[in-house]
Amino acid sequence: MPLTVIIIIGWLYVTVLIAANEPTLVSGIISFLFYGALPCGLLIYFAGSRVRRERQKYREMMAEKARRDAAS
Repeated sequence: MPLTVIIIIGWLYVTVLIAANEPTLVSGIISFLFYGALPCGLLIYFAGSRVRRERQKYREMMAEKARRDAAS
């Protein structure tokens, strides 16, 4: 995940420069959203899926342990 964050920072820097070079403010905002924010959001979502899955397993394991402790 740390490498992903470095790539995202670099890509957002490039897209901010591209957006600043657009002729109008609206086209700059649109290009930043579609070239920068949307792809980076998807990348963060997919990169974090393993972490979310492991966190869910941990919660289920702790709930099962709590149930076993309460039953005994």
